[in-house]
Amino acid sequence: MTVEQLNAIKEKKQALIEVRRVVKDQGEKLAAQTGYRKQVLVCGGTGCTSSHSMKVIAELENALKEYGINDVLVVKTGCFGLCALGPIMIVYPEGAFYAQMTPEHVRTVVEKHLVKGEIVKELLYQGTITKEGNVIPFAQTSFYKKQMRIALRNCGVIAAEDIEEAIAAGDYSAIVKVLTTMTPDDVINEMLASGLRGRGGAGFPTGRKWAFAKASAGDVKYVVCNADEGDPGAFMDRSVLEGDPHCVLEAMTIAGYAIGAHQGYIYVRAEYPVAVERLRIALRQAHEYGLLGKNILGLGFDFDIDIRLGAGAFVCGEETALLTSIEGHRGEPRPRPPFPAVKGLFGKPTIINNVETWANVNPIIMKGAKWFSSIGTPTSTGTKVFALGGKITNVGLVEVPMGTTLREIVEEIGGGIPNGKKFKAAQTGGPSGGCIPASCIDTPIDYDNLTAIGSMMGSGGMIILDEDTCMVDISKFYLEFTADESCGKCTPCRIGTKRLLQILTKITEGKGEPEDIVKIEELASHMKQSSLCALGQSAPNPVLSTLRYFREEYENHIHKGVCDAGVCKALLNYSIDTTKCKGCTLCARNCPVQAISGNVKEAHVIDPKKCVKCGLCMSNCRFGAIIRK
Repeated sequence: MTVEQLNAIKEKKQALIEVRRVVKDQGEKLAAQTGYRKQVLVCGGTGCTSSHSMKVIAELENALKEYGINDVLVVKTGCFGLCALGPIMIVYPEGAFYAQMTPEHVRTVVEKHLVKGEIVKELLYQGTITKEGNVIPFAQTSFYKKQMRIALRNCGVIAAEDIEEAIAAGDYSAIVKVLTTMTPDDVINEMLASGLRGRGGAGFPTGRKWAFAKASAGDVKYVVCNADEGDPGAFMDRSVLEGDPHCVLEAMTIAGYAIGAHQGYIYVRAEYPVAVERLRIALRQAHEYGLLGKNILGLGFDFDIDIRLGAGAFVCGEETALLTSIEGHRGEPRPRPPFPAVKGLFGKPTIINNVETWANVNPIIMKGAKWFSSIGTPTSTGTKVFALGGKITNVGLVEVPMGTTLREIVEEIGGGIPNGKKFKAAQTGGPSGGCIPASCIDTPIDYDNLTAIGSMMGSGGMIILDEDTCMVDISKFYLEFTADESCGKCTPCRIGTKRLLQILTKITEGKGEPEDIVKIEELASHMKQSSLCALGQSAPNPVLSTLRYFREEYENHIHKGVCDAGVCKALLNYSIDTTKCKGCTLCARNCPVQAISGNVKEAHVIDPKKCVKCGLCMSNCRFGAIIRK
């Protein structure tokens, strides 16, 4: 394929994509140019797929066939972001946002909306309906209006398995610009000026990493994409690969040109079957269209990409362990220096960036470093994608400018804490991060601010915790993960994580001793200073941050034998308020160990020696008579 042919594809399908990006009036005018009266986009990301969106698509196609409708285009996209509402279906040019669709709902939408032109309000995402009953574009809802999509710009917009839609949406425009108008130094200078920092963990400046690799001597160099997203609750990179895989292939090619590399590898975990399949489709298409391989677009540059599947080891998210795994060895970290930019894959200079970092390259090249650096904060430019989960109303993917406050994310975009509960903390950065307390909710989120308050950006997981969360228990949860995922190569991590976990387990079981807190702090300090890689160095972070802000909970567990949140079973006691108990016997009939006794219509009692603290009595009591403390 030539540049002219690429531009022809873009021009041919551009209106099709623009219909999905604009407001209704403009969309209707553009729709006339596409040959389709309506476009129906259905999420084909993992979240919606697990809610049976493929059945929704199948029913939609069957219904359209039965009605003889051939001027409606059905598009399987990547993630729209509002994962809690899947399966999601959007009808353009109106932008009608249908949520939690079922095959039965599809029939209703086809009959009323696609045939009669009547939007089915009762099936819409309720956030798109005003108090007056008017329908607004979903971009104006509280979840979307404060977002700024750069990395996710094409997710939920294009058919993820159609390279021509990706081209029409702007993918591969940057590689044309780079190969025809820019030198390798121009590319690196643009990345440096943009201020883009790595979105996978520590936030190292991307341009500097590329510059180091370019300056390193070597006739062979490599470009690697880290798609080994192993943090609990994180699914940002997976969603980019599922919704816009071509943006990653293009960015890696640009990096190859900049540093003088001709081979790239995408290291993706095998537990992401949808992402892996779409990557394979994208690679095949890119080769067929001359956008990978020899003499790309006839412009004299060679670059190719292969996939390597990871086996689910969290430590392989660490760059040197990842490279070791690609080489065919057990995934264990290496001492640094030398850093990968000097001596990386197969001993050659290598740059490694994660998926979200790569997703920012095209916009920087096309719109310029000045544009990108104007977004966010002076030291943390651009946007950040967060996987918002936990005790929050709007679970899903959000992309906001750096510097957006935690309050804006939790209360406005996230819709607040459900069931009238209070916000207690936000855990960011996964097992390597920390917990941000409610007192810091107005903190602008960027790399430096998060570090200052004892957390970190990490890859972008953000788990919201409410008042019913025990902070000692949540620390134990993350230590269980890191202790299990430690590769065991270095003693501080191998032994330290297990010892920390033992102490935390002892505290949650009501066996804590006053000196345990001192032991935790000393052990954490040694681990941070002595561990070989970031897994061991950062493993104590969740414990240290909760000790910093929620020390009283640790002390109450140890000194009073009390779990304030009522989570740690060993510290709980169940009893019955005799003034409220009606003697309905429901609690006794559901107790698995016959620990509750009493006559009908008389107050019951719980035998603490028999009680296993399962909580079934509380969940079954209709009168609020069960006391847990």
